[in-house]
Amino acid sequence: MAQKIDQDVARFKNIIKGRIRKELRKFVSTGELVGKKGKDIISVPIPRISIPHFQYGEKQTGGVGQGEGGEGENVGEKEGEGEEQAGNAPGQHAMEVEVSLEELAEILGDELELPKIEPKGYHELLSDSVKYSGIAPTGPESLRHFKRTFRKALKRQLMMGTYDPKAPLVIPTHEDRVYRTWKDVPKPRSRALIAYILDVSGSMGNEQKEIVRLTSFWLDSWIRRHYEGLDIVYIIHDAVAREVDRETFFHTRESGGTIISSAYKLLLKIIEEKYNPDEWNIYPFQFSDGDNWSSNDTEECIRLLQQRILPTSNVFCYGQVESEYGSGQFLKDIEERLSGEDKMITARIPSREAILEAIKTFLGKGK
Repeated sequence: MAQKIDQDVARFKNIIKGRIRKELRKFVSTGELVGKKGKDIISVPIPRISIPHFQYGEKQTGGVGQGEGGEGENVGEKEGEGEEQAGNAPGQHAMEVEVSLEELAEILGDELELPKIEPKGYHELLSDSVKYSGIAPTGPESLRHFKRTFRKALKRQLMMGTYDPKAPLVIPTHEDRVYRTWKDVPKPRSRALIAYILDVSGSMGNEQKEIVRLTSFWLDSWIRRHYEGLDIVYIIHDAVAREVDRETFFHTRESGGTIISSAYKLLLKIIEEKYNPDEWNIYPFQFSDGDNWSSNDTEECIRLLQQRILPTSNVFCYGQVESEYGSGQFLKDIEERLSGEDKMITARIPSREAILEAIKTFLGKGK
């Protein structure tokens, strides 16, 4: 019975995953899942499936072709009853099922054919892995080593001369019992830093920030799947950069000019103070509409990227959203000056429909 239930649960999960795959582009572009995020799970709306079934009516209601009636008359309706009234029967609604963030990331990876991220090193050691490697004369019965207990009892009976090959009965005593023992084994794990950089100057509007919010949710889900230790840093900038929390990151009102190098310098400061590149896998994601204050500052940005940021990062991803006030020039400058840099990845995100392709571009190298 339990096996049948497990099979039904597994089949139901496959149905849910299939439905999410079918609607993935809609979920990514509308943010239907982003607002339903718990600590480790997502509530996914799935339309109810109505299974056909027989419905029995009351007795003595007649059969096919019975009763009075003429050709062309409506069946089941009476004239003069007026308009329909509000009903009290339940309607068909979507139900919400829970899917773990890990399962959601797996679906995203399968659909986009994303390669598994290969961390560049394991530097943090955690004693959270248990290894059974020894034997002790005492312990819980659940850890009794039956083969060794039997051998010990057999040796004892042979030495005492009580073993009869014609009636090979081996009865372990309390002194024969041995138990498995364990020890904590340091387990290596890799650590990752995701640094989101957002332009909040006057040319960036709510729609542009919503595109960034949706994109970052899916980026988080995929990268988190490959790292047990993950830190996320949020940096906003106009003419000045500052580190903020997630709520502030997505809800700061637009104002001021744009000096992109201020965000790069703050990112480097944070890395130098807290995140040694030899011990952390670093993923900066920058989002902007492509405006910068001056060509001189763009030159400074190129220098910082080439000499300091790219060498310390697994990849550096720049996503350019479109606004009616943004020139888009910064992406052109990056593609012209840093086209040979393997760690530099760029994507245009003109609308929500382009988010999925941008994610594939950012994560497609598996670094």
